[in-house]
Amino acid sequence: MATPPAPILYLPHGGGPLPLLGDTGHRAMTDFLQTIPQRLGTPEAIVVISAHWEAPVVTVTSGAQPALIYDYYGFPPESYSIEYPAPGAPALAETILKHLAAAGIDAQGDRERGFDHGLFIPLKLMYPDASIPCLQIALQQEMDPGQHLAIGQALAALRERNILVVGSGLSFHNMQLLRSGDDRYRDDVDAFHHWLIDTCCHPELTADTRNQRLRDWAQAPGARLCHPREEHLLPLHLCAGMAGNQPAEVVFDAPVMGHRAIALLW
Repeated sequence: MATPPAPILYLPHGGGPLPLLGDTGHRAMTDFLQTIPQRLGTPEAIVVISAHWEAPVVTVTSGAQPALIYDYYGFPPESYSIEYPAPGAPALAETILKHLAAAGIDAQGDRERGFDHGLFIPLKLMYPDASIPCLQIALQQEMDPGQHLAIGQALAALRERNILVVGSGLSFHNMQLLRSGDDRYRDDVDAFHHWLIDTCCHPELTADTRNQRLRDWAQAPGARLCHPREEHLLPLHLCAGMAGNQPAEVVFDAPVMGHRAIALLW
């Protein structure tokens, strides 16, 4: 019997360190992150595409013991002493670089770059013992959705191993509305999420149709309201590229900081 492909998860990582500080606006999300490993099992390694790292070419962390990057501001002192001493995965980084090179995609390793909060916040809730090797892949500064789909397609072979791939972002990321608590645009937010779920989860869509819709995501209803800038959405594109023709499943759909957010599992 063939081994099923390894899981791919697009998840919300919330607002800075707030999920680890007991913030009530993150309660549903933290509960989800603490329980979803029951579905995922224990991977041999975790690859994270974080909304909080952008580079001009595809870049992969390749250090053996990356430090943490506290890339948030204005939070309590304890926010800057969070620990998540997960080892890096240099050998896996080399494998990823080879897959990308074979697909004609320029890429490089970075031995010095640490793990940002798009990795250590959700993983501290999901796998708190920090024993699983991790690495990060940077988003591309050009923010081209087709490019991120192609990167995912180039890495599809990773699913043949017990490697968890995580797209760490937020399906609603309008910071002005998140800070203001303004909920006047609920219908537009729901319209975008309905489009996103239909695009990623509809079992009768072909991979070509799904990918074209994701390339044209900015034309979807409510798209630019939910994502004035797309860095928190594009981790999903890389995940979808890896998943190929497999439809996703909605495994979380609840408010985060007062606004709807979803998680998708392939």
